[in-house]
Amino acid sequence: MPLTIWIKAGTSATALVLATAGVASADPAVEQPHAKAAVVTLRYDDSRAAGWEAAIAAGVASWNANVSNVRLVEAAPGGPAEIVIVATTGWPQATLGPVRPGRQVRVELGSQAVSDGYNKTRIAAHELGHSLGLPDTKPGPCSQLMSGSSAGTACTNAVPNATERSRVQSNYASAVAASALVDGRTLVDAP
Repeated sequence: MPLTIWIKAGTSATALVLATAGVASADPAVEQPHAKAAVVTLRYDDSRAAGWEAAIAAGVASWNANVSNVRLVEAAPGGPAEIVIVATTGWPQATLGPVRPGRQVRVELGSQAVSDGYNKTRIAAHELGHSLGLPDTKPGPCSQLMSGSSAGTACTNAVPNATERSRVQSNYASAVAASALVDGRTLVDAP
């Protein structure tokens, strides 16, 4: 198909409309057939997770750097949140998602795992992975974030691998996926 360029009457040359499919337009009224999928924003509340703030921030940053269609943001103080994060004395556990805007899941960051030598940032990223719809993959290597405690206490990897990233991307990829129900099971990450 030949490239056709129209100059809109009464505008400067910078306001060109390209009439080929998939090419960006300077005119916002022109439909973008290959527009990027919407990003789902999920809010988290860590106000009851004293002592875990740095680990949570690092876990959130890891997910935000590795998936593009879901974004985790800190909820406003006292505001609504889809992911409620609390510190507990037991083993880490979380509700299996994928959580959706307006719904709520719980993440418990248990100090028992830290006492046994597990890395706080890996724990936080792993439990957030459950909220995003990822089950455990035990036993598994350190390279699998969702292998959790089965990777051993020496494992500090808090980055989802390609398969884990792809699954989360799929969980939030379309309106059909977005309407899926939260699994709702509580997964406890004890060895």
